[in-house]
Amino acid sequence: MSSGKSLFTKGPSKPSTPSEDISGYFGKEVIFEGKMTFEGIFRLDGKFDGEIFESGSLIVGETATIKGKIEANTVVINGHVEGEVIAKARVEIHPTGKLFGNLVTPTLTIEEGGVFDGHCKMEGRVVRESEEEGSVASEKVERPLTA
Repeated sequence: MSSGKSLFTKGPSKPSTPSEDISGYFGKEVIFEGKMTFEGIFRLDGKFDGEIFESGSLIVGETATIKGKIEANTVVINGHVEGEVIAKARVEIHPTGKLFGNLVTPTLTIEEGGVFDGHCKMEGRVVRESEEEGSVASEKVERPLTA
């Protein structure tokens, strides 16, 4: 995001549109099944069934339907997601977004109208199992929920 635009802005929520900042895009007519990896910002408006692994941000458009597992730094949900979501940085569920399944993230934002139905585990830093078994030690920090 070299243009200085923020993916997270205050004010009325409006789904992102494909732009020069987005490195990949599946339109609403695309149906994909399998495993996908990418870097940067990826926007998905179509149907996806499988696993998504990437090191940047995934934007789930209003017309998108995802079933499966998502691992990303940031996940912005404007559409429908069913399955497991693991986000290293944050998850945002916007007013048209729906997440049904398990979620692991250090930061979760649900805007009015957004739906989350499942289990959530919030950790200071999300660490993959493969990283835990590696030679580099990673620290997990549990955050208690406060009212």
